[in-house]
Amino acid sequence: MPEQAVRPSELLAEDEVRLLRRALGEWGGPARCSDQLAFGMGFADARDLLDQCGLLSRALADDDPVEPVDWARTLLATEIVFVSDLVGSGVEWQTTTGLSDAITLPILREIQRKLSRTVSAYYGTRPAA
Repeated sequence: MPEQAVRPSELLAEDEVRLLRRALGEWGGPARCSDQLAFGMGFADARDLLDQCGLLSRALADDDPVEPVDWARTLLATEIVFVSDLVGSGVEWQTTTGLSDAITLPILREIQRKLSRTVSAYYGTRPAA
């Protein structure tokens, strides 16, 4: 079956979409990404990561259909920016987002569960557009 774009509202609750949008925004703030890491996450380089995070955040906000590859890149970028203290927000997550780890982690786990079928083709691979 070919991959199909899916609207955020068809997969996720509002708080889950808000978390993804906030996480994508962290890449333009406290998080710092190398070209190599951005490439590994499925972007061309760090500049493309920043550009695509803006586009993906707007798509999430506008409830525009999102391709499975972009769901995978969004999820991976969120996971890394939340957890990593080396390249992401890490221990500063609560300070920069206003969301505690205790609030964020259960929401992120629910997002992972809900997106599992949508992103399954990208498990163990680079989600390249």
